[in-house]
Amino acid sequence: MTGKNDLEQALNVQLSNWAVLYVKLHHFHWYVKGPHFQTLHEKFEELYELAATKLDELAERILTIEGEPSSTMQQYLSQATLREGQKPQTAEEMISSAIEDLKELSEGLVTVAETAEKAGDTVTHDILFDQVAELQKQIWMLRSTIG
Repeated sequence: MTGKNDLEQALNVQLSNWAVLYVKLHHFHWYVKGPHFQTLHEKFEELYELAATKLDELAERILTIEGEPSSTMQQYLSQATLREGQKPQTAEEMISSAIEDLKELSEGLVTVAETAEKAGDTVTHDILFDQVAELQKQIWMLRSTIG
């Protein structure tokens, strides 16, 4: 059986991914340019607001199971599997990067959900799968944007 500490560590990786994604999406929101500026500017804002909500949800879940959520940029960057945004990119590159990050985050959440299930924590399992469902919807929307 998977222990509480393993689950806490795995949740903190995903919490860190949400935090890095939050900052990266802000970066995209500020630097997007081109003919679809308004649409993408608003979409990136919607996505970073989603990231903020989901990151808070995971931190509160970690606290609920008597864990300690990561809460500093240093912790986030050292634990996350996602990487920070770089210099400004084209709108298409930003969308592609966001899609890849959302896919990676979704896959990580599925893995942690399985860890939660093995630990007998069905509440955490369900929270994570709700997040996966939302990410899948956002991936579809972004893919549709670039055709």
